[in-house]
Amino acid sequence: MTDPSVFELRKFVAPEIVYGDGARFLAGRFASIFQAEKILVVTDPGIIASGITAEILESLDEAGIRYSVFSDIVPNPHAESVMEGARIYKDNHCTGIIAVGGGSPIDCAKGIGIVSSNNRHILEFEGVDMVEIPAPPLICIPTTSGSSADVSQFAIISDKARKVKIAIISKTLVPDVALIDPSTLMTLGPDLTLHTVLDALTHAIEAYVSNAHSSITDIHALEAIRLVWSYLPLVMQDPTNLEYRSYTMLASMHAGLAFSNASLGAVHAMAHSLGGFLDLPHGMCNAMLLPAVIRFNYQGAQERYDTIAKVMGIDMTGSSGEARGKLLISTLLNFYHVIGFSSNLSEAGVKKSHLMDLADKAMTDACMVTNPRQIEREDLLSIYESAL
Repeated sequence: MTDPSVFELRKFVAPEIVYGDGARFLAGRFASIFQAEKILVVTDPGIIASGITAEILESLDEAGIRYSVFSDIVPNPHAESVMEGARIYKDNHCTGIIAVGGGSPIDCAKGIGIVSSNNRHILEFEGVDMVEIPAPPLICIPTTSGSSADVSQFAIISDKARKVKIAIISKTLVPDVALIDPSTLMTLGPDLTLHTVLDALTHAIEAYVSNAHSSITDIHALEAIRLVWSYLPLVMQDPTNLEYRSYTMLASMHAGLAFSNASLGAVHAMAHSLGGFLDLPHGMCNAMLLPAVIRFNYQGAQERYDTIAKVMGIDMTGSSGEARGKLLISTLLNFYHVIGFSSNLSEAGVKKSHLMDLADKAMTDACMVTNPRQIEREDLLSIYESAL
């Protein structure tokens, strides 16, 4: 049967990508191409301690480009950090931004850029296509293999007052250049490795079953799933193996290109609500919720989930639709066991009394629009409860 998405009009956005060992050292060259007189380097204390930030600053020195450094960033970057970064950007008369780090510095850098160009508070941009004026030139150097913020049109910012993460989605947030260097992954510890790569897996699965998927995003999503499934267990066994790490970085890139253009679904909507409420690692939230959401969504996208199962090497021969869905979920849970992931919502601090508030906030998240099955507030309550 012909897939109608092959004929549908689609737009695919992506940054210029330079991938490979040593890509990070091109930061100064690309800043020169953009004729940036002064760069704001957005990073965090951990990346500074790793020595990676110093390498980027040396590249800028060699190119003769002045810079200021903003590193007051915590995991799950909040609006206050964005606004402070925007103040520093303006006070130092910067004309471009380089983000060095995982999703937190990159999302914060995106926020700084749009605040600087639009002169509005970051929380005013929540939703889809709310950014009127493009941000200054942005170069991203990712140091984790999960968030894919370096290639996407998404930025996720925490609203501490409401205890929720907001999604800002705009083509103006697509970075100008992504310098993707797998060598930067060698400093990651086991928990951060696990959570970020499981984030990439969730990106890819949700993009593939999204009701806004296309033949282009499908290619990237399935390749990301294949790479995570094949190489994350090997990375957890041998974390110093650069080849294995490189494949997880490729997985993150492919997943980002997929979800940036196909969007996501209920897992991310629920994870944004959960992560904002308890300030938990985003990839951890996604992984805890993914099996329960697949269980709910399966009947709304059976063929797509079955294709994912085939990429995972699952033999569906002779199984009915309901049995295939259960087999996919049990295989995913076994994968979690193999890689050492066993968290659930109860262990993370979620109580039944929290679920109503979590569901209310998830219902308003932009990612819910592209979930493959219509979902109501009562469904979210049930999904959250099943993940406790």
